[in-house]
This record gives sequence, structure tokens and C-alpha cells, in this order.
Amino acid sequence: MKLSLRCRVTLSFGAGLLIVTSVLAFATWNLASGYMLRQREASAARQAEVNVRLVEKSLSSPGLDELLAGLTTGPDSTILVLSPGRLVTAGRKVEPSELPPDLVDHPPGRARLTVAGLEVIAVTRPVAGDSVYVELFPLQQLDRTFGFLSAVLIAGTIGSALLGAALGSWASKRALKPLAELNSAAGRIAGGDLRARLPDQDDPDLAALAAKFNSTAHALEQRALRDARFASDVSHELRSPLTTMVNAGAVLRRRREHLPGTAGTALELLTSEVDRFARMVVDLLEISRADQTDDYEPEELDLSALVRHVIASRWRAVPVSASPVTVEGDRRRLDRVLANLMENAERHADGAIFVSVRQHGSVARIEVEDGGPGVPEALREQIFERFARGRPGSRGDDTGSGLGLALVREHVHRHRGRVWVEDRFPRGARFVVELPAVGGPA
Repeated sequence: MKLSLRCRVTLSFGAGLLIVTSVLAFATWNLASGYMLRQREASAARQAEVNVRLVEKSLSSPGLDELLAGLTTGPDSTILVLSPGRLVTAGRKVEPSELPPDLVDHPPGRARLTVAGLEVIAVTRPVAGDSVYVELFPLQQLDRTFGFLSAVLIAGTIGSALLGAALGSWASKRALKPLAELNSAAGRIAGGDLRARLPDQDDPDLAALAAKFNSTAHALEQRALRDARFASDVSHELRSPLTTMVNAGAVLRRRREHLPGTAGTALELLTSEVDRFARMVVDLLEISRADQTDDYEPEELDLSALVRHVIASRWRAVPVSASPVTVEGDRRRLDRVLANLMENAERHADGAIFVSVRQHGSVARIEVEDGGPGVPEALREQIFERFARGRPGSRGDDTGSGLGLALVREHVHRHRGRVWVEDRFPRGARFVVELPAVGGPA
């Protein structure tokens, strides 16, 4: 899966700062640990030189044991004085055999080694009388210092990586904000909101992009408005002659029995096409009006009462199940939504067989069911397009104007809702409209 640009920028900032701080931490560790270890070794050597002079003065006296005990720096330190035929020790018990022979046999010397499980600095010095002074300085305190230093450096490295990631996220968010605004505006335009525009930009590079996008959107909006006005003007001009033709057709239809044979068939074809033409003109006027303006005065409506009223006007035989639910919208447009769905079922599926209204969470849902052949899955989006009539013969012979369901989607979208079609068991289709409910659950 390819990461988004913002994620890549965030990871780049975090990884870059992690690499830089890791290099700095590694260099700091090497320099600091090396310096402290050298200082500890030098301090051990100086301490051993002082102790050797004291031991030389008391080498033959009986108080050597007490002197060595006083010279030890802690319970983990060890002092050994090896003389021919004599061994005097103080502090932690260590056998001479545990020490490297070269270090003991050839003083002076200094080495870091582990004795009896404890890391120490061993310092050897010659003492008068063929004796050897050995002192073991424990490195426990230095190891604790090293542990604390490494913990601080590791924490600092991880913290800097997280800081780099946070900085990268913040920087990418600010840098990509114009792109997000462009994506949002383009999405709104694709969804039908031709008034979407980009805000003015202070950056000279982005200002040119915003101006070009806004001018393109404005030109697109003006083109759509011109097309809608043209369709509206044409439809309006056609209404008068169409009304005359429809009335004339009604008169001729009443005299159908006087026109037998081919003339009667031609009359039926003519009057049916005139009726379909008249419906198309009405739909064109409605959809061009919707294209030119989306302004309306919303009001709180009892959706169940509205549905019952529409069904009672022409489809009294269709059963209705309506629960009380309130929506905010335009009564005329919602009437048209339900009427178009009912007419669609009547035209393509021998009529609706059930209508329901109920609240589903925070939305109001209208469902119109029919018992027809259903809608193939491949056409379930296409039938809501303008002038889409579906697959010929799939849902009846009268294909209509192809604008009824397009109007349904236009009006539902303007009410911030959505519409779709799904299968109904065991056969048929169910058209579902969802609208934001007033006072619904959050």
C-alpha cells in the first residue's frame, strides 16, 4: 500500500532527525565514555603511586595489614602486596592466580580486566625489596555513569525522532492545506456545487493556482447556467403549443372509434408521444429551475403526513406504513421526489406495492417498493443520470423522459440527503431516500 504524501513527509522528517541525532549521540558516547575512562585510569595510577610510597615505608613493619586496610577505597577494591614468600591483601578477596601473569611479573603496568565477575582497573607498581604492589580499582560507579549517559542519549534520540515526525506532520499539514482545499473544492464541484471556490492565497505561487481554478469554476458555472436557461426558455416556449397538441389529442382520442385501422393506430402513437413530450417538457422546466437556483425557505415538515398526502392524491390503493418523523426542507420538492418515485414504479413495475416512512438513527428514511423485475446492479447508478432510461425492456415498455429519477436525486442532494435502489426480497426493487431528521440521535 502506497503511503500518502503527508505520511511520507512525516516519516522523512522523523527518519532524518533520527539519523542526525543517532550520529551525534554515537559520537558523544564515544568521546564522553573514552574521556571518563581515561580520567579514571589516570586517577587510579596516581592513587597507586601515592599508596606505593606509603607501603614502602611500612613494608617491614607489623602494621602493614592495617595500612592496606586503610588504603582500600571500598568493599570492592583490592590491594595485594606480593613479596618473596609472603602475601599481604586487603579489601575484596582476590587470589594472585586470577591476575594475568604478565601484569604481575613485569611491573609497572595497567590494564582493564574482569576479576571474579567484577570489571576493574588493575595497576601494578614495583616496591623495594623485590615486592610488587597490585591495586584493583572497581568500575561499578563508572558503569552506572555510562548507563545513565546511554539512557539519556537513547531517550534524546527517540525524542528527537518523535519531535521530527511531529514537526514533519505539522509542516506537511500546512504545506498541503492548499491541496486539501483544492481537493475539497473540486469534490464539491463534482458533486454539483458549482459555487465552490478556493480562498485567496497569500503565497504568490499558490495565488496564481487559486485564481486559475476560481476562474475555471466560474466559467463552468456560467456555462451550466446558460445551458439551464436555454433549456428553461426552450421548454417554456414549447408549453403553449404542447398544451394545444395535448388538448387536440384528447379530443381525437375521444373520437377513436371513428378512426379504424391504420389511422386509429397512428392516432394512438401520436397522442402517446405527445403526452410523453409534455411530461419531458415539465421535467425539463423543473430540472432547469433546480440548476439555476438552490435557494428555498426550509421549514420543518412532518414527513409521514407529507407522504400520506401524496399517496392519497393518486395512489390510494398502495399501503403506507408511516412513523412520525420531522425533517427540514421544501415541501414542493419533497412532494415531487415521492411523486416521481411512485410514477417510476407505475411506469416500470406495474406500480408500487408498499411505501414506508421511519426514522433510522439520525436520518428519516422513505422506502418505495415494487414487485417488478428489479434493477440490474450495473444500472443502479446510471438510472439516476439525466436522460438515462435503463436497459430497454428491463423494467417495462414506457421508458419515460429519463429525467424523473434525475430530479429525485437533485432534490434529495439539495436536502443534504442521498437516494439509492436495492433489491427487494423475493423480487422487485426498493428505492430508498434518506434525509437528515430534526432532533434525531447524534
